[in-house]
Amino acid sequence: MRVALAAAVRTLPRGAGLAYEPKFDGHRLVIARSAADVALQARSGRIVTSAFPDLAAAALQLPAGTVLDGEVVVWHAGRTDFALVQRRAAATAARAAVLAQSLPASYAAFDVLELAGLDVRGRPYERRRALLVDLLLPLGPPLQPVPMTTDPELAATWYETLPASGIEGLVVKRLDQAYPAGRRGWQKLRHTDVRDAAVVGYTGTPRRPLALVLVLPVGDETPLVSSPLTAALRREVAEAAAARGAAEPGATVTAIGLGEVPYRTLDPPLTAEVRHTSARHPPPEVLRLRTDL
Repeated sequence: MRVALAAAVRTLPRGAGLAYEPKFDGHRLVIARSAADVALQARSGRIVTSAFPDLAAAALQLPAGTVLDGEVVVWHAGRTDFALVQRRAAATAARAAVLAQSLPASYAAFDVLELAGLDVRGRPYERRRALLVDLLLPLGPPLQPVPMTTDPELAATWYETLPASGIEGLVVKRLDQAYPAGRRGWQKLRHTDVRDAAVVGYTGTPRRPLALVLVLPVGDETPLVSSPLTAALRREVAEAAAARGAAEPGATVTAIGLGEVPYRTLDPPLTAEVRHTSARHPPPEVLRLRTDL
């Protein structure tokens, strides 16, 4: 099943005929309920049913011939936690059964693609939304429709207030729009935060740092690797690191797209001003070192 995609925008789209939904920070998941069983498909097309037995069991309540599009999330301490979703997704079948008890998953459904064996992707979003709500509201958690509004002012309020719950931003759709399978037919507005972060190390060499290892003032304090430094920032980081003495090598950190990479630690840390749209993707962008702190 090819899922719909969204193109990034910098400002909140406004106008007649638009709908706004919160963008959850989880894993994209298609639920397909056949007459015999349930299959859970990741965005990549991989079948991940064994990783989420709790959602698979809940989906058995759906009528046969139902296909839903949405996001699987794990709530912890009042907010969605992407690291816990990753943990669930990577679990073996045996481990998944245990995690389903301690870290139950929720499904934030935002579209219905097939209902009672009928392909409804060609119908307007407004109609598909009504079908989705009618289908899921009687069932209740963990299968739930995402909130939706056509009021841009309420959407703007969501955008400002919901990040504390782990919401990444907003997805904007046209009410008259068919499901844009495989295309960037929707729009997404993600939060961009500029804030100070602790620089606990750097990748590369003392003379040529490549990226910073950061601890952001939000989340679980897991170190993150920044995007590559500009030439000017490389020189500045090299000078600031040299003034602190020899950096200790040997630590490792997980970098997006690279896996585990080695880095040199800084003690005491530096401080940098960074811009980031979420704690996982894309990597934080370093704007400047805060040598004034």
